[in-house]
Amino acid sequence: MDIEASRRIRNPFLQTVYEHHTNPIWDRQRLTQQFPVEKWYSCDIQQFPEHLQHLFIQCCLDNQTEVFLDKSYEKSDWFFTQMWHSLAKVFLGFVMSTTSVNGLLGRGSMFVFSTNQFRTLLGISETWKADHLLDLGAGDGAVTQQIAAHFRQITTTEMSPTMQWRLGQKGYRVVNINEWAGPTCRYDVISCLNLIDRCDQPISILHDIHRSLSPGGVAIISLVLPFKPFVESGALQNKPSEQLNIEGRSWEHQAASFINNVLLPAGFTLQSFTRLPYLCEGDMSRPFYSLDDAVFIVKADSTGIEHQGWCNARTQDSSVDL
Repeated sequence: MDIEASRRIRNPFLQTVYEHHTNPIWDRQRLTQQFPVEKWYSCDIQQFPEHLQHLFIQCCLDNQTEVFLDKSYEKSDWFFTQMWHSLAKVFLGFVMSTTSVNGLLGRGSMFVFSTNQFRTLLGISETWKADHLLDLGAGDGAVTQQIAAHFRQITTTEMSPTMQWRLGQKGYRVVNINEWAGPTCRYDVISCLNLIDRCDQPISILHDIHRSLSPGGVAIISLVLPFKPFVESGALQNKPSEQLNIEGRSWEHQAASFINNVLLPAGFTLQSFTRLPYLCEGDMSRPFYSLDDAVFIVKADSTGIEHQGWCNARTQDSSVDL
């Protein structure tokens, strides 16, 4: 791209059009040249303790992920739609969280894993069927749709009112965040994707997941690494009141720390784990956004969970506008 030529174009709209046609990041065919696709899935397994190494499952860029990227590139070229979204986000952002704005505008869908990657992580076949899925913090339901065919009943939770509306549009049952973990509520699979690092009480949620799994049930827990937790509260981002003891700097060290310092002491048995890109539809600035996700498949063991003392929990009454 000719940067000087781009700077000489004073009209913002024409400058965006020019960059979309000259900047190689907008060329779908040059994805692997412009973005570290191999790194999205790479893991130095030798940095993990020996007893965890065999549980890592190597994934790669597959067809469903490619389809999501195709759609992201296509949508990012909808110039007038993207201009409207950018303008609306500026004004709505004063009174709504980013998640709620995205839900209202129907933008920013996420992608964590494909159907085949889900099957591989759980070790199930195409015909496998379970009774009840609970998807915590389901967003607009786009990720739920990837695995919905494997379940007879689906229950979701979501804090954002506009995302609740989107879930209802897709036909998913939405329950209050205080209702899913009742004394008689049991689920075959609980999906908790990128919620642990975005909620106020992650320790309490892990406790509720543990006691809400049916016998033999599994939980799918993911979080973005490096670990930087915050909680959306309107236009603000607050610190969570419960803190998780996750140490290290690299993806591998933090993933191992989450397993050893959080999941295992919480009464879970690790079945498998992997590294995946947490993808989000793009905008006028980028065709898509990507973060590094760690995805864990766990079962609840018989030891239960000791709610105090295992995770360096502490209550805080503070907020920070990040």
